[in-house]
Amino acid sequence: MQMPQPDASVLARKDRLVARLSQVLAPDALIHDPAETRAYECDALTAYKCAPMLAVLPRSTREVADVLRICHEEGVPVVPRGSGTSLAGGALPTADSVILGVARMNAVLETDFDNRIIRVQTGRTNLSVTGAVEEEDFFYAPDPSSQLACAIAGNIGMNSGGAHCLKYGVTTNNLMGVTLVLMDGTVLEIGGAHLDAGGLDLLGVICGSEGQLGVVTEATLRILRKPEGARPVLMGFDDSEVAGACVSDIIKAGVLPVAIEFMDRPCIRATEAFAHAGYPDCEALLIIEVEGSDPEIAHQLTLIKEIAARHDPVEFREAADADEAGRIWLGRKSAFGAMGQINDYMCLDGTIPVSSLPMVLRRIGEMSKDFGLDVANVFHAGDGNMHPLILFDANKPGDLETCEAFGAEILKLCVEAGGCLTGEHGVGVEKRDLMLHQYDPVDLEAQLTVKDVFDPAWLLNPAKVFPLQVTEARRARPLAAE
Repeated sequence: MQMPQPDASVLARKDRLVARLSQVLAPDALIHDPAETRAYECDALTAYKCAPMLAVLPRSTREVADVLRICHEEGVPVVPRGSGTSLAGGALPTADSVILGVARMNAVLETDFDNRIIRVQTGRTNLSVTGAVEEEDFFYAPDPSSQLACAIAGNIGMNSGGAHCLKYGVTTNNLMGVTLVLMDGTVLEIGGAHLDAGGLDLLGVICGSEGQLGVVTEATLRILRKPEGARPVLMGFDDSEVAGACVSDIIKAGVLPVAIEFMDRPCIRATEAFAHAGYPDCEALLIIEVEGSDPEIAHQLTLIKEIAARHDPVEFREAADADEAGRIWLGRKSAFGAMGQINDYMCLDGTIPVSSLPMVLRRIGEMSKDFGLDVANVFHAGDGNMHPLILFDANKPGDLETCEAFGAEILKLCVEAGGCLTGEHGVGVEKRDLMLHQYDPVDLEAQLTVKDVFDPAWLLNPAKVFPLQVTEARRARPLAAE
């Protein structure tokens, strides 16, 4: 997968752009030395790299608006960037683009505990939102595995979820309002500190739009009271399909845990060696957490135990105290880092109906043998958001290409099972060529038309989400009309 490389016109334009941006930004907010722009050449999908023309680090909505207005006037593409944790290449630059990073925009602007909201600049990290309200016994529900580092801006762009989204929903379910800057510098206020703003649901359009429509600089988020208590249980199984069937039966029974997480043997072994969480030696395990008052917890766990017993778990461990609960979650939260210590891997992100878990897990195992690459499975089983990790050797010629082909087949399988290409990582560059596998041309044209309205020149986050030939044709259309 190749990204466009700079040509003479790009290099000639750079000096003029730097001069204009220097008028609206502090010197340390404008990065144009090639040695320094290399820090922005990729995000967490490190297989693909391309240094941008330059990078800017504004500190306010006004500065973001000035940057976008200037880039719009100069016809320069802009790639919004949160913390760069995207696993789908969502913040990958093109050589003729400007990276607009919001990392320095990390302030808490308002807290309102009576109305259960917090307003923040979107460079603030996910975990630090909870950190700002936890002394008052509140928390912010979406909790991606990268929550220590990922920014609210990226969470909104990709509609991120996390382990506890089964009960509390993903970002769109916890987002009340945004300040959005369009490509021409126009600033819009959408939604706010109340439910169901009047007019079109533009908030629903913005969340999950992957930086295609505008740059979100401020966000009003829903915060929740911490539950009275919470307790995780760990179940081990001798078969991944059986573990998947157990998940399906729990959901069918109407039980709503706060989280159901799945890990298979390769992931269990890696995380145990890394985190020493005390996991059993088994083919698959589930981590299920329930919360509420003591009677509520006891009732839910009784039902879960009864359902699990029908699937003959090799181990059923209920956390006896906070320390044991922490150890149960330690391995799951460490899974991606643990796998990275033993192998190169590509982390996928497809969703499926929970009832299809056993079949999809079986097919992934069969495809693993066909492609000759191992797979470790760790994912949010309760809502069917799968994260297969395909293991490959980046130094072995052809391995990356085989990994990509294998990943494409897994994602196609998710769609064919009744799911979709992404749950929370977004499409980015990773899945853009698969969009026509999920959407027919009419569906895709509807999405392209929305992009036309917000960003007519197609300058925001180029070469993402839509098949590359579609993007290039759309970008050429306004120029041809002038």
